[in-house]
Amino acid sequence: MYRQGEIRVLALGLIRDGDRIFLSEGYDPVKQQTFYRAMGGGVDFGETSRQALEREFQEEIQAELTNIHYLGCLENLFVFNGNPGHELIQLYQCDFVDRKFYELEQFTFAEGERQKTALWVDIERCKSGELRLVPKAFFDYLSAQL
Repeated sequence: MYRQGEIRVLALGLIRDGDRIFLSEGYDPVKQQTFYRAMGGGVDFGETSRQALEREFQEEIQAELTNIHYLGCLENLFVFNGNPGHELIQLYQCDFVDRKFYELEQFTFAEGERQKTALWVDIERCKSGELRLVPKAFFDYLSAQL
């Protein structure tokens, strides 16, 4: 759980399929702006970031991951819903075990009480600025995977 004024540690998974990337869609009601980021979530006390990554994918979309490789750490300072935020993101490259996840274009899942969407997006739509990918430093890792 995120508390104002604290640094949140996240584990996110970079999953690619050719020219597509698997992302979670978010919306900032104050900025009235849609944004996209790699899927994953918070690291709980006592678990590694890799364990958190696998748990989050299992909890949110019932997906198992394979070929999990640590890419690096991103620091993200941002404003969401009018409040400042600070995250340390442990980023992993990974793949889905079940091929069905590559065949679905998008699906809805529950994150707490909120309904969210996960979807495959053409990487060029992010690079061109048509879609807002966050954090911006994510592009460094995405470009390295081309």
